[in-house]
Amino acid sequence: MAQYQNLFTTVQAIGPVHHGVPLPPGDDARIGDTPAIVHLFGRLGNAQLGPIYLGGLGVASLVFGTLAFNIIGFNMLASVNWDPIQFIRQLFWLALEPPAASNGLSLAPLNQGGWWQITGLFLTISVLLWWARTYRRARALGMGTHVAWAFAAAIWLFLVLGFFRPVLMGSWSEAVPFGIFPHLDWTAAFSLRYGNLFYNPFHALSIAFLYGATLLFAMHGATILAVSRFGGEREIEQIVDRGTASERAALFWRWTMGFNATMESIHRWAWWFAVLCPLVGGIGILLTGTVVDNWYLWAVKHGVAPPYPDVFPAVMDPALTPGGAK
Repeated sequence: MAQYQNLFTTVQAIGPVHHGVPLPPGDDARIGDTPAIVHLFGRLGNAQLGPIYLGGLGVASLVFGTLAFNIIGFNMLASVNWDPIQFIRQLFWLALEPPAASNGLSLAPLNQGGWWQITGLFLTISVLLWWARTYRRARALGMGTHVAWAFAAAIWLFLVLGFFRPVLMGSWSEAVPFGIFPHLDWTAAFSLRYGNLFYNPFHALSIAFLYGATLLFAMHGATILAVSRFGGEREIEQIVDRGTASERAALFWRWTMGFNATMESIHRWAWWFAVLCPLVGGIGILLTGTVVDNWYLWAVKHGVAPPYPDVFPAVMDPALTPGGAK
């Protein structure tokens, strides 16, 4: 019999569909009275599709999010003269730009940044409503609110880029455009304008937490996959048992690193690393241009980076040389 290798294969345990725990009084009904079993979904996660609970907050969030998405799309389509072929061809390069610097924080004409302001408002409302929905669903199910607060960390960075920092800088032009490559271009130009974000210590912390989070999730995911033949995915039931997947996983890390996280603490480590990535990143962006104008000069001043060496001799202004043009 071939050995079961779960790195490449997944066992799908199919049982009766489950409608979930009863909803609290006053909640709307779930969507989808008859959940479906989808084999493809089972290869990625749980095979059951539905039921889905939206509620008033979820519906309102989708409405505002759809409006924002459509405004972006139609503005991009208008920018290529309503040509669908060019829209598809240039989609990655198209953008909905914020108002010009001359507008400051005032309302701009629609075709000069006004659509960007409306989109930003609708998208922010959508995201905040979805956060409230996430928080309330967790409370209704008797869960902790860890997911909602992790989502809030991402919302913090979103608001720093599109609202908090532009307001502090006094101009909506400081915000990020809506678009794929234009948003990446904005990031590169932002770094160049303020002396290279690599010298921003909060940016460095953000990258450290980003890489750290990926490492922790990879370590944990690999560990559970490695012991799933012993039922490792049933973590809670195995925490206090001997000879189980949990103990084997703990022994592996204790033998290889001298230390092992518990089935609970590894999730706390991963949660904090992932959450701190956008939190400290947002702080670094917020300080850029408001407190620090050039991160390289800041790094030189504080002994973080050495100054550039004098490779070429000093250049004299020709107008100051004897006999030079006055």
